[in-house]
Formats: sequence, C-alpha cells, structure tokens
Amino acid sequence: MTLLRPLRLLPLLLLALSPAAVLAAPASPGTSATAAWHLVWADNFRQSSRQPNPSNWTYDTGPRKDGNRELETYCGYGSNRGPCHARQPNVWVSHGKLHIAAREPRPGVYTSARLKTEGLRSFAYGRMEARIKIPRGQGMWPAFWMLGDNIEQVGWPKCGEFDIMENIGKTPATVYGSVHGPGFIGHIITHRYSLPSHANFYKKFHVYGMIWSPKKVEFYVDSPRNIYATETPADLPPGARWPFDDGKYFFILNLAVGGGWPGNPDATTKFPATMLVDWVRVYQHGQ
Repeated sequence: MTLLRPLRLLPLLLLALSPAAVLAAPASPGTSATAAWHLVWADNFRQSSRQPNPSNWTYDTGPRKDGNRELETYCGYGSNRGPCHARQPNVWVSHGKLHIAAREPRPGVYTSARLKTEGLRSFAYGRMEARIKIPRGQGMWPAFWMLGDNIEQVGWPKCGEFDIMENIGKTPATVYGSVHGPGFIGHIITHRYSLPSHANFYKKFHVYGMIWSPKKVEFYVDSPRNIYATETPADLPPGARWPFDDGKYFFILNLAVGGGWPGNPDATTKFPATMLVDWVRVYQHGQ
C-alpha cells in the first residue's frame, strides 16, 4: 500500500523449515540465480502463545493519517485502548495461523491490525513470500508489503515501497503488485494478476511472492516460476529515482478498511473479516 493510498500486493513447502534448510528451486527466467535458494528467515506461526512472536513483530496503532482515507483504528495485540478491546482481538495466533481481523465494534467504527518487522527483521535482496488467505467483502484491503529501513531518515516515498500483494474487495479475482518511490507513487507502476480460472482469491490460500535482485524486482503468485511482472530502473518515468538498492527493507502485514481505492464497506460487508497468514519466509541464494 502506498502512504498516499491505504498502504500495502505452489503451496510450496507446507512443512515448517529451519533457517538452516536449503530449498533446491528452479530459478525463474531472468533471475540472477545460483543452484539453490537458502531459507534465511521464517515465521511459521507455530508457537503455543496467541501473541505474535515479539522478536519478529511490532505494530502500527491508532487511526491512519496518511491521506489514504482509511476508516479503521489499528490495534496492537491485547490492546484495551478504545475502540480496541482485548475480548474482541484484532490480531492473534492460533492453529498455526496468524489472524488479522477487521471488526465493527459499533456502527461506523472499525478496528483492525497492522504488523511490521521494523527494527526487528529486515532484508536486502532475496525471495520474499507469504502464504495468505485474504478476506472477502466490499471495503476490505489486505496487503503484504515492505518499506525501506531508512523511512525515518528520508521519509516516504524516498525510502521506497514494495507492495508484494494487495487486494480490494470489489475485485476479488484480482491481486496487485506495485513499486513506489520518488517520482512514481500511486498507480504509476502497478500490475494486476488473475488466476487462469479467474477464481476469487479469498476462496483458498495462495503464495504471494517477490524476487528482489540488484536493479530488478519480479512479482509472482503461487510459484517463483510464475512471474507476472518485472520492473527495472529502465521502467521508471522521467525524473524518477530507483531506491531499491539503497539498503534493507522490513515487512508489513495489514488489513485496512475503506479508503479511496477500495471504497468503504456497505450493507453487503460482513464483520469480522479475517486475513489468515500461514507463514512468511525469506530465501537468499547461496554463494
């Protein structure tokens, strides 16, 4: 999602892997691949606690004030600061899944959650992916994305942004992959992807991924062989600057409610709406 829009967009290896594991995976066409991808970090959400692992995740909280016109207040784990309520949680872990729930605790008041690895886990280059089941409904805006570690120093959009997966409820059969940076924000570089069957994405889990290498970004769904969009500095508009070789980036997982792009919930929208995350993983090439 961009900071000017609501921010964010192979069922492969269903077994949990240790960071030392090595995945022998064919390289997608055009990637600077070696023989294998090495798993360097993962959260498989298999802990006994309902709290997302605090060594991996922290939270953005409160109402959004970034121009996206989102409606929700974001709540951290266990928060009782109104309108958040621990008895109606917006984020928790159970049955090996991360749950991010959008709720309407009273008419016209919405709560949700936005998790991030900022200050805890960040990466430069590799294959980033998550297995996610998105929710359905008008006004829903689930996203899996990354921002540059230097956002506090240089601000947005200079820090750069990868939207590995975004979906909006009014296009249930389409997901979006985007990049944003200085001189290219909004929908300037946004790509759509639909399944060959044009099935709705909310009906099952899918893997949403990105292969990030120097001067190249590739987006895929379900398999790294299924690249549906590639971006390089040559694709930027005149005067824009490529920020994606400047340093490390951190992850964000969130479920927004409303906003200029998805539109607001209506009478058809059912609450709670829940985004389920099976795992998040980062692979890099061996030397």
